[in-house]
Amino acid sequence: MTTSQSKITFRELLKRPACFLGLGFGSGLAPKAPGTFGTLAAVPIYWLMQDLSLALYLAIVVVAFIAGIWICQKSADWIRQNDPSAVVWDEIVGYLITMTAAPAGWQWMVLGFVLFRFFDILKPWPINLADKAIHGGLGIMVDDVIAGVFALACVQWLYLVFPTIQF
Repeated sequence: MTTSQSKITFRELLKRPACFLGLGFGSGLAPKAPGTFGTLAAVPIYWLMQDLSLALYLAIVVVAFIAGIWICQKSADWIRQNDPSAVVWDEIVGYLITMTAAPAGWQWMVLGFVLFRFFDILKPWPINLADKAIHGGLGIMVDDVIAGVFALACVQWLYLVFPTIQF
């Protein structure tokens, strides 16, 4: 096992599929702002999923969340930290939640990215409560799920109020 994030190599991640996913395909190894890089890793995943039916999209997100509880726990155990910043699978799922039924267009993808990062970093109530009260793989996932729901609500509200918005 690795005891420090700085010692993790991409080669080591490839040997541990759960950690490869947990560390966002390596994006969580960024020396600064790993959560932001993890969210960036979610953008092409969303781009590939955006034309799926809503039911299939939601099914994939639910599976990613459920699997994410285990993935994040395994990754945290490997790193030997409770909620390591390098574990960014939660950011990937949070961004996918944000982009549920989002309007088409790169501008909406960017807006979703900014809103999700805003809520994930700021952690207003009840995100901060979940972050402090729930531990383990579920705890790693839940605060980002709530941040994703907040950002999703903002994206949908903005589209409802300004359907022809041009950035």
